[in-house]
Parts: sequence; structure tokens; C-alpha cells
Amino acid sequence: QVQLVEFGGGLVQAGGSLRLSCAASGRTFSRYAIGWFRQAPGKEREWVASISWSGGTTYYADSVKGRFTISKDNAKNTVYLQMNSLKPADTAVYYCAASSTGWGSRWRHDYDYWGQGTQVTVSS
Repeated sequence: QVQLVEFGGGLVQAGGSLRLSCAASGRTFSRYAIGWFRQAPGKEREWVASISWSGGTTYYADSVKGRFTISKDNAKNTVYLQMNSLKPADTAVYYCAASSTGWGSRWRHDYDYWGQGTQVTVSS
């Protein structure tokens, strides 16, 4: 069992930065790949980025590549999403999720546990 809690959302101007944190409980956290997803009002939840269980491999959606960085600290049971050069289109509720597949899938059905989400709002 893994429980996930997201931190770090807020309001930022376009071009600004935020760092989201995903804190996990559970002794087997290091075995899970972690993904970040987001959901804007009226839209489906979409994959943003993911990282393998070891933290050695990362994957990004084209819309955030070069602006967002995902990292994993197994010692702290925490995954981070550094978001730079934010755009109004990045406004959404951001969720982290844990996948027992271990490799960092982009598909929601591969994720076993989800956090409650944190709101990110980017003003123009």
C-alpha cells in the first residue's frame, strides 16, 4: 500500500516557476515508478511526466519537454516536478501516481495509487 500527498501548487505568473512535491508513505516506495498527471477544467486527465523506480529514466509529454523536470529521492520517499517557464495552458490540478510496473508508463491504467491533487494556476 502506498499513500501519496502532493504539495507545492499555487498561483504564479506566466514565465514563472513552481516545484511540486509528491510525498509517499510505505516501505516499498522505491519499487514504484511515479507519474505526474494533470487535469484542466472540462478536460481529461493527461500524462505530464514519469520516472522509473530507480530514478534513472525519465519521460515527458511533448507539451512540457524542456520546461519540466521530474526527479525521485527514494531516501526521502519523495518525487519532485520542477516546472519552469510556466504558461497559462499549464493551469490544472496536478496529481502524482505510483505504478508497480516500475518503468514509468504514460497510461493511467498502469497506476495503482493516486494522490488527491494540487492546484496550479498560471496567470497571463
